[in-house]
Amino acid sequence: MNLRFAFGLFLLACLLLPAAAFAQVRYTLGGLVKAAGTGETLPGATVAVPALGLGATADETGAYRLELPAGRYQLVVSFIGYQPLSRDLNLTRDQRQSFQLLAAGNELGEVIVQGSGTLQQKLQTTQMSVERLTAKEAKLLPALFGEVDILKTLQLKPGVQNGGEGTSGLFVRGGSADQNLVLLDDALVYNPSHLFGLFSVFNPDAVQSVDLYKGGFPAQYGGRLSSVVDVKLRPGNSDKIGVSGGLGLISSRLTVEGPIKKGKGAFLVAGRRTYFDVFTRQINNLNKDDPDFNPIPDYYFYDFNAKANYKLGAKDELFLSGYLGNDAFSFGSGQGFNFDFNWGNRVAALRWSHQFNSRLFLNTTASYTGYKYEISNKLDQFSFNLASDIQDLNLRSDLDYRPNEQHTLKVGLTATAHRFGTGRLRAGSGDGRLNLGSDIRYLGQEGAVYVSDVYNPSEKWQFEAGLRASGFQSGGQRYGGLEPRAAARYAVSPTVSVKGSYALMYQYVHLVTNSGASLPTDIWYPSRGSVRPQRSQQVAGGVSWLLGDGRYLITNEVYYKWAQRQIDFKDGAQLFVNPDLDSEFLFGKGWAYGNEIYLEKKQGRTTGWLGYTLAWTKRRFPPQRGTSGINNGNTFYPSYDRRHNLTAVVIHNLSERVKLSGSFVFSSGQATTLPLGRFGFQDVYGSEASAVPIYPQRNTYRLAPYNRLDLGVVWQMKPTRWFPESDLTFSMYNAYNRRNPYFVYFDQVKDEQTEQVTSFRARQVSLFPVIPSVTYNFKF
Repeated sequence: MNLRFAFGLFLLACLLLPAAAFAQVRYTLGGLVKAAGTGETLPGATVAVPALGLGATADETGAYRLELPAGRYQLVVSFIGYQPLSRDLNLTRDQRQSFQLLAAGNELGEVIVQGSGTLQQKLQTTQMSVERLTAKEAKLLPALFGEVDILKTLQLKPGVQNGGEGTSGLFVRGGSADQNLVLLDDALVYNPSHLFGLFSVFNPDAVQSVDLYKGGFPAQYGGRLSSVVDVKLRPGNSDKIGVSGGLGLISSRLTVEGPIKKGKGAFLVAGRRTYFDVFTRQINNLNKDDPDFNPIPDYYFYDFNAKANYKLGAKDELFLSGYLGNDAFSFGSGQGFNFDFNWGNRVAALRWSHQFNSRLFLNTTASYTGYKYEISNKLDQFSFNLASDIQDLNLRSDLDYRPNEQHTLKVGLTATAHRFGTGRLRAGSGDGRLNLGSDIRYLGQEGAVYVSDVYNPSEKWQFEAGLRASGFQSGGQRYGGLEPRAAARYAVSPTVSVKGSYALMYQYVHLVTNSGASLPTDIWYPSRGSVRPQRSQQVAGGVSWLLGDGRYLITNEVYYKWAQRQIDFKDGAQLFVNPDLDSEFLFGKGWAYGNEIYLEKKQGRTTGWLGYTLAWTKRRFPPQRGTSGINNGNTFYPSYDRRHNLTAVVIHNLSERVKLSGSFVFSSGQATTLPLGRFGFQDVYGSEASAVPIYPQRNTYRLAPYNRLDLGVVWQMKPTRWFPESDLTFSMYNAYNRRNPYFVYFDQVKDEQTEQVTSFRARQVSLFPVIPSVTYNFKF
């Protein structure tokens, strides 16, 4: 009996073991998710197997990857604003399948103002402190002069501040404007602003998505302290030729895209130009004979984006991206005085993508970046030209390897050759008797290697650890350091996760400026001499959860950041054409900490978000270099410190063709320094006494709080033969005409009888009243 039982078990094992062995075999399914009709990839699209409870989110190139046991399954592919797609799959080997999703019939009603893949980013991955925005989402919101701006829209997210109207740059978690790493298809952009900071250089028609990292930085990013703004351009329509554009009050834009060869590649070309100068020149010409007329300065900007991609084979693809943009400001008095100021960016990037197998991918990018500005001034027979620039050649290579379901490895290196032009001066007289010249330039080399691993030991836990080793040299001096990165996520439940992160960052190049505005005072300067690299560390923790069957997302994050070797300038610093510029620097420490709360409605006819940030930013520059430091060595708040910041965005689908939108912003007033009083001073007996202001410590006052309401309407027009897609966008910037402070000056108050100054009165200068605008957008 025992022998028969044992023999039966042996036979049963012989039958079951092959099946069990086959069940353990796993294969890889990968491919692209695209939009039907345009061929554009859809980053953030989801490919799921409901029966197994498994899924994957497409990356920034639209590529997805799933590792599944052999068997028959039903796949469900979905993306916001598109019809879900179901497909049966018999997986018996590694396969590559791509999917094309049809746009939802009620597209306006389906668009949700949230970064794609929110569930993955906010709950299921270790990555925290990140925001994703698409151009389609940004176009639904009201904008100044109707000019949609990706970076301005990011300022509606918690933890992101602006310097106020008329200033450029993002101020993220207490960092300054030059501490943001701005990338365009992996190429660096040094000045992302047009019109003295009022608009960004990114044409929304050419942008596919923008990722903003405020903390927990992945190891592949480095070189800046406060944030990473990663902008990806659209790949273009791979199915047919398409033309789109818009006509606005201050600018027009045009985009052309189409296939290079169907199934092989596509291209996109987008251009934009303002026409302030067209009107100002007409006004100046009409009044040129009026001796009392003051000419209006000419101003315009243009930018040009291009991208092309081409498949060399089943495993190789090339991507070529380019950007060219320029701002031009000029003034001529007609009486021998002329002033011209030009600045702009040049960017080019060539990326080669290679797939070794279903687990190993390589991306190698060679790029060029150039930024320069030039001031020309002519008075009668005397003229001068002042310029500065920076040029980079960069090579980076990133290797992605997924050996199994538990580990995702990323290894890479980057090398950059910098060329700094910190000051070029040319001056002379028309008769040639006086000619002066100076040209100060430096070279620098920067490099880094990194490795990171995302480890999934269980469904509850996920860890990410990374290490970046970076270095810089200029003028025979070398600097370097290790930059560890770490993050962890614990899934309390399918709808609640807790996260934490740590990151150390180095910055080797520094922006020399004495103003928060994009005025002609920007010089990029290398670490050399006494100027050592800046360094910062940030820790952050947070919780994210979904409510109401996934309709609402709530996140709460706290952070603390401390920075060393922060840079400012001593009083009276000589910034231009100074061969010993590093002697003008002062060095100090900084701290920033705060709490960011974010509530978002994800579904329904009404969507939007509410964000609140409570934050502190501090700086301290002790006495050094024969000076008393800044603020006598005492801690002070920089001008971009904001205690409270509240933003609210609402988008309501009124009907299939009409969408209403509104955004509200409130923030504490800008920190500023104003005189406590004045005392009389008379240097020569009998002369008129002058009033000398008495200043307290730096930034002890606050301007009035900033608040603004913007309203917008998008009216989708009926299709016609020539324009199957078109809309009118109406917007009202600063709807209740709030006169927000730009700066404060003091005016003299005189006695009417004696004309003697009796007191001083503070005056507030504001930039923008209520501004209505309308833009016509079309596509065919």
